[in-house]
Amino acid sequence: MPTKVVIGAQWGDEGKGKIVDILAGRSEVVVRSQGGNNAGHTVEANGVQYKLHLTPSGIINKGTLCIIGNGVVVDPKVLLEEIDMLTEKGVDVSGLRLDLRAHLIMPYHIVLDGLAEEAKGKSDIGTTRRGIGPCYMDKAERIGIRVCDLMNEQVFINKVKENVMIKNKIIEKVYEGKGVSAVEIIENYLEYAKRLKQYVADTSVLLFNAIKEGKKVLFEGAQGTLLDIDLGTYPFVTSSHPVSGGVCVGTGIGPTMIDSCLGVVKAYTTRVGKGPFPTELFDEVGNEIRERGNEYGTVTKRPRRCGWFDAVIVKFAVRTSGLTELSVNKIDTLSDLGKLKICVGYKKGDEVLDEFPPSLEELALCEPIYEEVDGWEGDISNVTKYEDLPENAKKYIERIEQLCGCRVSMVGVGPNRAQNLER
Repeated sequence: MPTKVVIGAQWGDEGKGKIVDILAGRSEVVVRSQGGNNAGHTVEANGVQYKLHLTPSGIINKGTLCIIGNGVVVDPKVLLEEIDMLTEKGVDVSGLRLDLRAHLIMPYHIVLDGLAEEAKGKSDIGTTRRGIGPCYMDKAERIGIRVCDLMNEQVFINKVKENVMIKNKIIEKVYEGKGVSAVEIIENYLEYAKRLKQYVADTSVLLFNAIKEGKKVLFEGAQGTLLDIDLGTYPFVTSSHPVSGGVCVGTGIGPTMIDSCLGVVKAYTTRVGKGPFPTELFDEVGNEIRERGNEYGTVTKRPRRCGWFDAVIVKFAVRTSGLTELSVNKIDTLSDLGKLKICVGYKKGDEVLDEFPPSLEELALCEPIYEEVDGWEGDISNVTKYEDLPENAKKYIERIEQLCGCRVSMVGVGPNRAQNLER
């Protein structure tokens, strides 16, 4: 490999978990660099399904060092529940490491997330209400509480008391909500600290040493390119950097230590939450794709908005993350749909755009320019070699390569790790 980044190249939910799971089996270290438990990866192995929100997908591979980096925001209660779930299913979690610099999601973050969304009414962003945004806000405001603080009892107590005093004023005076208890938070979190202590480390050192030793390292992305706080469809974005550049900041390594970057996409496009979506389908085809592809959120269970493949979006991801290869998932979902469409550009009035626009208002005015291609018939979920795919399915993949300017190295024909064709 030896160091590879895997990111989402659309709006998230592209099936990164399966790809990371496959590549993790060939890796010695798997690292998560950003986001929180607003992410959800479903991994299936040996007939067992694992729904992971914080733990790197490589955890199910025995002997793999799994790192939660400094750029991740961590709800310790959720992380411990995940550790317990994995342990109950017979997974060895002794290789898990949590960075000392990672910020903690606190109960007041979750309360404020919900209250802020409710206050926005119809203008809400559509967050998961798990406290991720407010936690990143505190990080930027430099009043956040980190894992290293949790490991120092008196420091933690002092910081919680200071923050709760401030947050309760906002909760009660601004939003007219019910404040949180500093005593209760301190009591619960100090119990979490006892259990988490064995997993805590300066993971940037572990990672640096592993790379220097020539170990195979996989960086696991969460969310997707168009949810990036800087480059995505702002303000309908997440609060971190899901692009490949976020990996360096979120794990404490330099960019020269990354060898390749793989972008994961679906053979169509989906989106959760609000915001413009040029290729969105509101007809029976869109519903058919949603049901066939089981397009419901891993974390929220919300139905995903579905549409045709948008090459403009993926070309944008290739450019902004320096993608060296693509993995196209769920091509089996498009079987038996007749003619298929690929968005090759946008039309805005009399203007034709072939690059993704920065302005949300401009994007809302864009209509997709479609190229129609022939579909294919029959169940392809049991195909084991790329060469055995229907000719039109191969032509579809090859057209994606041409339009996006990036080689497709993997094609997914189902949710299991065995249902992945490598070229």
